[in-house]
Amino acid sequence: MKRARLSDQVVEKIRDDIQRKRYKPGDKIPAEPALMKIYAVGRSTIREAIKSLAMSGILKVQQGAGTFVNADLETASLEQRLQRANFEEINAVRKLLEEEIVSLAVAHHTPAQLAAIGECLLARKEAIAAEDRQACTEADIAFHMAIAHASGNRVLAGLYQHFTATIRSFFSKRALQGFAHFAMSHHLHEDLFKAIKAKRKKAALDIIRHILAHNY
Repeated sequence: MKRARLSDQVVEKIRDDIQRKRYKPGDKIPAEPALMKIYAVGRSTIREAIKSLAMSGILKVQQGAGTFVNADLETASLEQRLQRANFEEINAVRKLLEEEIVSLAVAHHTPAQLAAIGECLLARKEAIAAEDRQACTEADIAFHMAIAHASGNRVLAGLYQHFTATIRSFFSKRALQGFAHFAMSHHLHEDLFKAIKAKRKKAALDIIRHILAHNY
């Protein structure tokens, strides 16, 4: 677990170096011994980090030639860009999306959409009662996705749909995202549902901002 966390740190450092143009698209990055000195970690940690970055398409490993920054990085698709973003970047965009989604859902939800949100909220509660962390994660994402559909804006809902896979991936790596974390925040999700149902926009926005501020 310690080595895995260390390799994640190296992944973020290499991403930052690419963003700062230390390594540009098409560039060959230093060999393992040099990377070990640059990031002050062992060979196995470097290899784990390189593997992770290669799987996400940021780096390309060419046998016999070395490891290169993906030359197509600047023209990557939205899904690829999301996979390469760090948690803070994802959360900042998620905040913008969710606030607009909640605002629109307050005004435009239908009875059927409201019922769907309520069903997801119930599933979240049942997952908490069962102490099933994976079920909690899926029910929580489904709850927010149902609100996105209730916004009445298919483009926003589609964008949020793209975000769900990335959010799921990030949250699965965070040690704090356990059963207790979902239980502690459930009342906020219930309050959000009630505010949307009652068409109380200010209250709904205050609640979603609180949820996002604490990464609930």
